[in-house]
Amino acid sequence: MGSINSSYEIEVKNRSIRDVNAEIQQMAKTNHNLRITSTLARHNLGIGLPPGVTINFEGSVGYYCGGLNTGATVNIKGDAGWGVGEGMSAGHITVDGYAGMSAGAAMRDGLIHIKGDAGPRIGVAMKGGNIVVEGKIGSQAGFMAHAGKIIVLGGAGVSCADALWQGELWVAGNIEGMGVDAQVVEPTVEQLKEIDEILAPLGLADSSRNWRRIISGRRLWYFESREANAWLMI
Repeated sequence: MGSINSSYEIEVKNRSIRDVNAEIQQMAKTNHNLRITSTLARHNLGIGLPPGVTINFEGSVGYYCGGLNTGATVNIKGDAGWGVGEGMSAGHITVDGYAGMSAGAAMRDGLIHIKGDAGPRIGVAMKGGNIVVEGKIGSQAGFMAHAGKIIVLGGAGVSCADALWQGELWVAGNIEGMGVDAQVVEPTVEQLKEIDEILAPLGLADSSRNWRRIISGRRLWYFESREANAWLMI
């Protein structure tokens, strides 16, 4: 184990995840920098993390890592399974590699930064916050996102922004196919500046990018019989 003056090490290995998470919560009260080692891609690590602590997962993690985060800084030195940062309300999560399906699902605020590619349905039903992906995102990105921004540097798969509500997708690179009721609009100078302000702290701002800002066409916001075919396409 590490000391309070440096970082405190918690080994996962084959321990009960309940016990691991309990130790993380307990040690976070007095140690503001925790190293989680021997992660073995275990699921449900670091759930409901408190603010003011930095958690470093030294290896790949399984499903739902960092879920319900309330303000911690989480660094994943590897890949992440489904639902990384799901339901988080604050904080900053960085994934050094690939993130699986539904990263940031239903998140309310905070930032998720994925340095590799991300799987399908990233940001599904998100309510706020920002997701930045340096690689490519999978199909149905932003499905029914109510708010927040998904900012992608490496292109998107099919059904991009399908059934979007008030969330936004910003995509640089190729889009394989647009989703139902998604439309591309020309960003304003102020909106482009806002995106650069999000990317700058990550070292990713680049004014030369050809952004496509994708928003809802609002055909699905209220059901009307004349738009029934659009609903059947979801």
